[in-house]
Amino acid sequence: MDTAELILTGATVYTVDSGRPWATDLAIAGGKLLAVGDRDEVARHGGDGTAVVDLGGAFVMPGLVDVHNHHVLAGMAELFELSVDPAADLAQVLAAVAERARSAGPDEWVTGGSWGSHLVGELSREAALRALDDASCGRPVLLSDDSHHNRWANSRALRLAGIGADSADPAGGVIVRDQDTGRPTGLLLERAGIAAAQAVHDAAAPTAEQHRRASRRAVEVLNSYGITAFQDAGASREVMRALHELDGDGELSAWVVSSMLINDPIFGFAPIGADLLAEGERYRSAHHRPDFVKIFLDGVPPTRTAAFLDPYLPDHAHGAHHHGELSMPPEELLGWLRSVAGAGLSAKIHCTGDASVRATLDAVAQIRAEGNRSSRFQIAHGQFVHPQDLPRFAELDVIADISPFLWFPGVIPAAIAEVRPAELAGRMQPNRALLDSGALVAGGSDWPVSTSPNAWEGIQGLVTRQDPSGAHAGSLWPEQALSPAEAIEVFTINGARAMGLGGVTGSLLPGKSADFVVLDRNPFEHPVHELAATTAAETWFAGRRVFRRPESSSAPTE
Repeated sequence: MDTAELILTGATVYTVDSGRPWATDLAIAGGKLLAVGDRDEVARHGGDGTAVVDLGGAFVMPGLVDVHNHHVLAGMAELFELSVDPAADLAQVLAAVAERARSAGPDEWVTGGSWGSHLVGELSREAALRALDDASCGRPVLLSDDSHHNRWANSRALRLAGIGADSADPAGGVIVRDQDTGRPTGLLLERAGIAAAQAVHDAAAPTAEQHRRASRRAVEVLNSYGITAFQDAGASREVMRALHELDGDGELSAWVVSSMLINDPIFGFAPIGADLLAEGERYRSAHHRPDFVKIFLDGVPPTRTAAFLDPYLPDHAHGAHHHGELSMPPEELLGWLRSVAGAGLSAKIHCTGDASVRATLDAVAQIRAEGNRSSRFQIAHGQFVHPQDLPRFAELDVIADISPFLWFPGVIPAAIAEVRPAELAGRMQPNRALLDSGALVAGGSDWPVSTSPNAWEGIQGLVTRQDPSGAHAGSLWPEQALSPAEAIEVFTINGARAMGLGGVTGSLLPGKSADFVVLDRNPFEHPVHELAATTAAETWFAGRRVFRRPESSSAPTE
């Protein structure tokens, strides 16, 4: 019998394994779980060199899994960029820009975000651009919105990007113009922002060390919330290189699955597509798996760039019959999915409108009909799914990546309600229906689209369909609520399975990686409206403690 290096005893262990959901003790050796059970079962793995720590009844569960984030963007934002609360009004955004600009060099860019989707109307006026110019003290400014699909630039940034009064809209993008003067307002939707992003890159491209620092910092933040596995939903070469280097130096304290970009309507990364896929394997390491690709199939509803089966509400720019559009024709999507599946990879497809969801399901149906059952296909976001398409997720083994935290009232749902018919706008995130249909439903934060990757905010929202912060009243389609146990599965074993890590992490079973979190409470013994207050006292990855809240203590960090 193998001897444990460490035994944790006297805990309340929730394994998230239906065969044996509860235990009290864990035995760990070589970064893996040797045994999970009661005191007598686990004690048999003790030996002369085994450290034994009594957790005094503390609640222990598998490390949380975030199936959708952009961790390096979040790290960059914290370490190097201007940070604005997405709920801020225009005056607050301008004040933040002015403060940052005053300390910047004369040619230094002011970059960051996120301005909220609720500001689209105000930013579509030339007066807002003039206010931004005044605030920027002559520095070029480029700010992302809360979806990170759209940008707002000041006049100097527009000039540096080569965008002027006579510039034509790029394919898949819109240079928003004032409805009275016809001049650009600095609001750049989807691909229209790529030129500005490239101008920033040309002036001051992030270094390899900055990418590494941003990745390391982001993983530290994720660990602090109890997250031990995540999927980066839009990985560039630089992101994968940073992960590979961190892992090689023993500094990567999470399982990471990268999604390599096939197309790129928003970031301006290079290379993408086949050229990037050809490089992916060189960045594989013990804890980093470049196993997915990422396809953007549409935009986002607040800017009318998501693709819907039914039209948006009419407006002066689009008329009464605008549905949005796919970012690539269905035959191109099918070609990419066929190529990806043939290479043994899986795919995450960004779909925020029900038309893009249907197009993805149609393409996957063809792939499945051709005999491929092994590739994983995730529909990311999937806020809106036509009722006829709900059962197709399970039928086609398509995973619902339900992110970001849009299943309760907030800034983005309110912005969507301004552009979609009232009877449809609130029917967002049919999570209950998807789960009941047999679909695999996995949870993600889309951090930094969400201001925090705290999965417990998402779990409370899944259960209550109400804003955990209390800032926004009401419920969003409450019939789609999940139970606490279901919501925890969404952010543990379901996420691990969605990423191809179900045999490695996501539940506490012998042979799996010793990834777990010690919580400050038993979440099943507290009211559901307090779930978001749950915190990680300690986070353990591969048998070593990688986070400890100062007031907590147990075994020493290895």
